[in-house]
Amino acid sequence: MSLLSCHQLDVGYRHSRTEKRLFNALSLQLRPAALTCFMGPNGAGKSTLMRTLAGLHPPLAGHVQYQGRQLEGSTAPEAIALVLTERVTTTHMTAREFVGFGRYPYLKWHLRLSTEDHELIEQSLARVQVQDLANRSIAELSDGQMQMVMIARALAQHTPILLLDEPTAHLDLNNRVEIMNLLRRLAHEENKSILVATHELDLALQTADEIWLASDQHMLVGIPEDLVLDGAFDRVFQLKGFDLRTGKIMHHDWRAKPVHVQGEGFALLWTRNAFEREGFTLSAEAPTAVRVAQQGASLQWHCGGHQFPTIRELVIHLTQSK
Repeated sequence: MSLLSCHQLDVGYRHSRTEKRLFNALSLQLRPAALTCFMGPNGAGKSTLMRTLAGLHPPLAGHVQYQGRQLEGSTAPEAIALVLTERVTTTHMTAREFVGFGRYPYLKWHLRLSTEDHELIEQSLARVQVQDLANRSIAELSDGQMQMVMIARALAQHTPILLLDEPTAHLDLNNRVEIMNLLRRLAHEENKSILVATHELDLALQTADEIWLASDQHMLVGIPEDLVLDGAFDRVFQLKGFDLRTGKIMHHDWRAKPVHVQGEGFALLWTRNAFEREGFTLSAEAPTAVRVAQQGASLQWHCGGHQFPTIRELVIHLTQSK
């Protein structure tokens, strides 16, 4: 059974006598022991839905359930950990102290952290590899570092459900991949239900067990492969050149110049990528042939009797030639 679900949920805002509806009659179940990625166009209401599911924003209609019962405010902190994108305003504390706030729902009347609490805090810092930031003031942290510390706080809360709004924002590529892989491992190895709102299409396609795709106040739900083959991503994002073979957005062949690229291994892959990005058409029948070859410890690119030490010089040569 799903730990978190919603039934006929209308999501939005009320301002005096007016109502702005973002989602209409949603009935969803967050898969147990799975990483679900929540995607949609800008302005679709992803953050508002996340807050509604966490019990921080009242629905216009319908209800959210935890373990089959309506979610109550007193239950939410021990059931759901939420990571939002808002910048933290309180800065007079260390990163370790900030992560410690994840333990507050469990504190007794004396508000003292136990040995177990301290162990969970250290484990959470280690999981996102920010132990070296533990004693630094959060005022000194970059946006990316603060994002990692906020995720550590959510892990310290030790809930069965994690809701994260753009957790990879402000992170470099390596950390984006690492965070998504970490969340996937937590879902599978610790049976957590994890929902991640993200714009990272490539990472979502690679890591998500299921995808929620916001579309016209409703939600399309499925595994990534089913939604790709159904054309759902194309319809929602109006993607131009979405390649079903690779899951990538292909660049328009604006140069309309065909090239046949030959070679082996990673060098061939990245050479083809460069030509596609530069607007060339890849074709085995093209009159212009490029061959990439390993020569000792270096690579060489051959074309029309010329030899080039880098892809850059080869591309410049072909773009300047008639």
